[in-house]
Amino acid sequence: MQRELFTAEHQAFRETVRTFLAKEVLPHHARWEQAGVVDREAWLAAGRQGLLGLAVAEEYGGGGTGDFRYPVVLAEEFTRAGASGLAIGLHNDIVGPYLTSLGTEAQKRRWLPGFCSGETIGAIAMTEPGAGSDLQGIRTTATDQGDHWLLNGAKTFISNGILADLVIVVARTTPEGGAKGLSLLVVERGTPGFERGRNLDKIGQKAQDTAELFFTDVRVPKENLLGTENGAFGHLMANLPQERLAIAVAAIAAAEHLLELTRTYVKEREAFGRPLAALQHVRFEIAEMATECAVTRTFVDRCVTEHNRAGLDAVHASMAKWWATELQKRVADRCLQLHGGYGYMTEYPIARAFTDGRIQTIYGGTTEIMKEIIGRALLS
Repeated sequence: MQRELFTAEHQAFRETVRTFLAKEVLPHHARWEQAGVVDREAWLAAGRQGLLGLAVAEEYGGGGTGDFRYPVVLAEEFTRAGASGLAIGLHNDIVGPYLTSLGTEAQKRRWLPGFCSGETIGAIAMTEPGAGSDLQGIRTTATDQGDHWLLNGAKTFISNGILADLVIVVARTTPEGGAKGLSLLVVERGTPGFERGRNLDKIGQKAQDTAELFFTDVRVPKENLLGTENGAFGHLMANLPQERLAIAVAAIAAAEHLLELTRTYVKEREAFGRPLAALQHVRFEIAEMATECAVTRTFVDRCVTEHNRAGLDAVHASMAKWWATELQKRVADRCLQLHGGYGYMTEYPIARAFTDGRIQTIYGGTTEIMKEIIGRALLS
């Protein structure tokens, strides 16, 4: 079916993104995978091309558009290119909304120009060694010291953790348990007591730096509080639907791309003297995956439309996230199987996509948490 989500302007932007990928990302991505981190120059190049801060007001150097279809184009093209290293989606769609919706005028003028130019790379630090999807388990503390907060704790699995210049840290600012006493504090590169641990060795997304972060008596100025004190839980809940939709967008784009690669492969590869595509089992596998992708694509595109109308709720964002990412996982596995031994070789895109995409059902809230959110809402 013809997608009706995009206009000519979005398609022109898609060509810009493809050109950027071909020139600034793909020639270097293998080297980044070996290094475990991308070059900072790639971030600066993305800033020059206008790919950073799409939703940031023009007065701060951003694109000045809240149209989420532009981030959708970015996510689709980066996914299809297999370019997992340059985490522009995290920067734009996950970190950005906290700065633009919660930042004071002074904070915006201080942080957003660099955020849009690529000079200031963003990250958000929620996950801890003992707390993943459950925010109530956060143990990082920030104690009020009058003119500053004293921050202590550790975070792990932080995307952009090595490169980040600006880290939004979720910390407990009241001694009470639960999720109500959390606040968002912005910690800047070079702050005494803020240290980075290992660049973690993952099974996929090798070029994307993911790190441990440590905070030991870090003095965070009071003016670095983002949003309201003890209001982080509400701020996080308000922004998580977009994060989960962004993950769903990448997931269905990945599934469609893997299906296309496999369609080509089974038509060219022969077994028993004829193309794999001539085997009924293979045709049934392709038919099932194509149908699942078509149905999922329709739902995810509808969620994008609803989000542009400010109408996407947590339940439907959770539905999109868990369904699309689980579909991506199934499609990656089945397509790898249809590639046979070649699918297990890392020089084939299907093998890299298999390992790169496995995290999709985990970060941004696991599949199990998504089902819990949906079930609670429907049965409360």
